[in-house]
Amino acid sequence: MALEGSGATCYTATAMNYPPHLSVIIPLLNEADGLPELYRELQEALRPWANRHELIFVDDGSTDGSFAALEKLHAEDPRVVVLRFRRNQGKASALMAGFRRARGEILVTLDADLQDDPREIPRFLDKLDEGFDLVSGWKVKRQDPIIRRVLSRVFNSVTSLFTGLTLHDFNCGFKCYRRGVIQEIRLHGELHRFIPALASWRGFRIAEIEVAHRPRKYGQSKYGSERIPRGFFDLLTVLILTRYHLRPLHLFGALGALLSLAGSIGLAYLVFGWFFGQWIGDRPLLSLSILTMIIGLQFIFFGLLAEIIVYSSRQTDIPPLAAVLDQDDSRKDID
Repeated sequence: MALEGSGATCYTATAMNYPPHLSVIIPLLNEADGLPELYRELQEALRPWANRHELIFVDDGSTDGSFAALEKLHAEDPRVVVLRFRRNQGKASALMAGFRRARGEILVTLDADLQDDPREIPRFLDKLDEGFDLVSGWKVKRQDPIIRRVLSRVFNSVTSLFTGLTLHDFNCGFKCYRRGVIQEIRLHGELHRFIPALASWRGFRIAEIEVAHRPRKYGQSKYGSERIPRGFFDLLTVLILTRYHLRPLHLFGALGALLSLAGSIGLAYLVFGWFFGQWIGDRPLLSLSILTMIIGLQFIFFGLLAEIIVYSSRQTDIPPLAAVLDQDDSRKDID
């Protein structure tokens, strides 16, 4: 059975007429050689949930034989669901497509390159049972080149500092979620790397466990050095979406105040020298100070405009409630 959509084709099985408890989502791009082996490892790891799980493979526009391999798995196993994008859309879009299709109450994500070990899945579920909403993997001994390991450590340290959530490995694709988490998180661009931070901002409880990281067996990595500047801009996006989305003036106002203060100090210094006979008309510091003050004031006005937009668009928006205790289920109107 094939379901056509605007951006992807969904191949699913009509034989599964029951809701699975566990949904495993695997985004992939050009991983044809390793898919049969990954499927076998997943079946072995999920044997305790043999009739209560589904595997959702999201083909993010592969140009090799990945989709043909997935078609074969789908034909052999009704628990295999395949989503296919017409072209490469990015990992965040692939994950969102998998989240929307998943029917399980518990969701697991892992990469298709065989570097994540499916035998770790029961450990994620055990940690989730301790009362957490999201469990993220930590690749303690990464099987990657040293430059990637160093950059990853810097990225994780900076992200922990600015988001307030201390994790060793934000970018690990091996994660386990309760359904409520993915229902409140929307991903675009490359925000998949900040899922724990976005979930923590929404009030969900986050945990981290150590996981094994195996050397890549087939193909090559899809990520290069271009991720470094993109990661910086994505971090700024996360900061605005979490800390300042309801109070943008706190961010723009602070930046504007700092710039205005710097410009004022420069002008004060020049005026002090002018009183003692120094000519300031041709000094670059005069132009720089005036320009800095103008930019600072513009930042403050941007913040005020953003506050007006936020107030107009969210004045009736109430954050989701985690629980409600009441005498009965009837609605009570308060005048």
